[in-house]
Amino acid sequence: MPLVTTQRTGLVEQVIAQMRTLVSSGEWPLGERIPTESELVTALGVGRNTVREAVRALAHAGLLEVRQGDGTFVRATNELSGAVRRLCGSELRRILEVRRALEVESARLAAAARTDEDVAELETLLAARDDAVDRLDREVVVHEDTRFHLRLVAASHNPLLIGLYEGISEAVQSSVATTFDPASVTQVSHTELLNAVRSGDADRAAAEAGGFLDELLDAIDVQPEKPTSPAE
Repeated sequence: MPLVTTQRTGLVEQVIAQMRTLVSSGEWPLGERIPTESELVTALGVGRNTVREAVRALAHAGLLEVRQGDGTFVRATNELSGAVRRLCGSELRRILEVRRALEVESARLAAAARTDEDVAELETLLAARDDAVDRLDREVVVHEDTRFHLRLVAASHNPLLIGLYEGISEAVQSSVATTFDPASVTQVSHTELLNAVRSGDADRAAAEAGGFLDELLDAIDVQPEKPTSPAE
């Protein structure tokens, strides 16, 4: 999406809106550096102060990160995900706690509301995820595991819950990337979770969803915490 020269009214708000769209659409990819201040000034036809205010506002919202001497980078694709990143930082525990709060209730609701299509798609995603685990393909594991959890939440058919979870999807992916250990003899399994959802057992689905996250949380207490980072 090309930058559009702004009008002279509400300049800062216009620049913020354009930059937010570039971030959320992926035109400015997550983790990449955005154009320099001089480039933005030229492209938008506004002054440096206007650009600086817009960048400052989006950095405060968690979408951008200003690195002194290195430039400004895309940190998150929406305000909710940015807020989670600021709240959690490198603390894996915080991310897992938020995931647990959302995923347990999602699993409970999914067991009651899932459709045949939901179950079929979850089966496909879990099969792809488990195959990647067997091959110790970290990149695919992270991708497919994150998709599985997103789809499980979608099976709850609760729009607000789905929106909340999608808002932290980047943090979810970071936590999956951090907790997947190819050297581990036993890997986390979601088979029983899917079985509970498929059979409509809401209590067991909730217990399974909370159980594996509790195991990960317990592991943090006995091991040094690793910093979270987006999956490669």
